[in-house]
Amino acid sequence: MPDRVHIRVERDLDSLRGRAVKMAGLCEAILAKSLRAVRERDPALAAEVKHDDLAIDQLDIEIDDLVLQILALDAPVASDLRHVIAIKSIATDLERIGDIARNIAGCARRLSQHPPVQLGDELAILEESSRTALGSAIRAFRELDVELARAVLGSDDKIDELEGRIIRGAISRLSGSPEHTEQEIDLIFITKDLERVGDHATNIAEEVILAAEAKNLKHAAKLAAQPR
Repeated sequence: MPDRVHIRVERDLDSLRGRAVKMAGLCEAILAKSLRAVRERDPALAAEVKHDDLAIDQLDIEIDDLVLQILALDAPVASDLRHVIAIKSIATDLERIGDIARNIAGCARRLSQHPPVQLGDELAILEESSRTALGSAIRAFRELDVELARAVLGSDDKIDELEGRIIRGAISRLSGSPEHTEQEIDLIFITKDLERVGDHATNIAEEVILAAEAKNLKHAAKLAAQPR
């Protein structure tokens, strides 16, 4: 690749990475804000999340445009092409995390209109686990840290197990406290949303490994479990 073209590819890739890193930071912040709105029963804070998500959507559009530009004008190959594809996929996961934060903020707004219910220790553990997985996946992306990315993949089972226990508990409480039905349903929604954050963190970690090692780990666990 001629030096001039190589310099342009590196410049455009740096710009693409920069937008994705900025988007990732906004996603961590908006998720934290939506969960704080739940804990503090703060509808005004929940309303801010909707506005904050617009910045994430704008970055997603900018990344789409830049990816098309790089593919059309730079014609990246090998490692550079893997990085472009990985960043595009990561941006998709980040945009969906922004949507999840909006969903949680909607639950926070509704919960604030009802008498408070006990959120429970397990929901707090799930929140911490999901946010930790996301933070680690984002750091693995920023630093291209494959070992950290692999550690994120190992956290998904714990998140899934917590989700199941919390939902079973909420369903059990519904039969005993029908007056809290709406609140319990919103807590189930929040639980499912946090599990989805864990799934998106796993996706991001898989893309980091793909970019760094050209190993596609999508659906690896499910495929490995299938009888041969």
